[in-house]
Amino acid sequence: MKLGILGTGMIVKDLLSTIDQLNIEKIYLLATEATKEEAEQLCKDYHLAGYVTDYDTLLDMDIDTIYVALPNHLHYSFAKQALMRDKHVIIEKPVTSNARELKSLLAISRERKKIMVEAMSIHYLPAFLSLKEKIASLGQIKIVSFNYSQYSSRYDAFKQGHILPAFDYRKSGGALMDLNVYNLHAIVALFGRPKAVQYLANVENKIDTSGIMVLDYGSFKAVAIGAKDCKAPVMSTIQGDKGNIVMKMPVNGLRAYQLSDNAGHEQTLSFDDQTHRLFYEFKAFIEIIEQLDFVKAEKMLETSLIVSEVMEEGRKQQGIIFSADEEKKQTA
Repeated sequence: MKLGILGTGMIVKDLLSTIDQLNIEKIYLLATEATKEEAEQLCKDYHLAGYVTDYDTLLDMDIDTIYVALPNHLHYSFAKQALMRDKHVIIEKPVTSNARELKSLLAISRERKKIMVEAMSIHYLPAFLSLKEKIASLGQIKIVSFNYSQYSSRYDAFKQGHILPAFDYRKSGGALMDLNVYNLHAIVALFGRPKAVQYLANVENKIDTSGIMVLDYGSFKAVAIGAKDCKAPVMSTIQGDKGNIVMKMPVNGLRAYQLSDNAGHEQTLSFDDQTHRLFYEFKAFIEIIEQLDFVKAEKMLETSLIVSEVMEEGRKQQGIIFSADEEKKQTA
């Protein structure tokens, strides 16, 4: 893989900490005028091929894949440009601002015969893959509860009127898009598309600062809780009529879980090998791209599309604007 990375944020730094373990031939960064010094330092620290500040220049370079690690609202436009220039695309979560954008990118990727995937680490973690296999031992599923609540330092600024991207509805921010998206990916990966959803959110200044998504699967119910305005110990559970699974860490970094049956037998399954969570997904992405495994890429995007549609429905229920077109309609 010859990789072009868009951005220099924390997620990029996390990825760069793993590159010595990954089969990546060369890496170029796309920086801005404000982040040039930071990009230069990253190139030195990780022996990268270099950086540029112009996207067209990057797309002209000897790379085959673009990793879009920019603010949420920029994912669609930058990914579209990359696909139109015949690059494979890895897009950081949430993949796009809405389902319409994702469907548009899907059509382009199919037409151009390029791989596109969402960088959602959950699906590639050894602990989560193990958990998927153990679900059957729980019997008939009854109640599912996932909680990822993490007080954001940006919330203090938000309350003072200084709105950063994480809390900006125009930039696809909010608790659902930022944190609850992980819970939804986990639930959809395990159980598929829900029959109905209801989003109950705390909305401030037109954005959800926290909220509860209720998903109806007919024979059982699931809740996904995400908060940026308050916090609690992370605890997620899957309850069946024969046993339960307990996770005491965010699902996007799952390394261990507890499996118990109704007779009181309990075991802890641990996969804490200190490997960075991004290693597993990028190892898989490299294989998918090198093998042009469109079947696997499409399968992963099926989950991405369901999650995107679920989040869009939830935001609609709360009157949260999620696109420029929608804002124009409401202000017309």
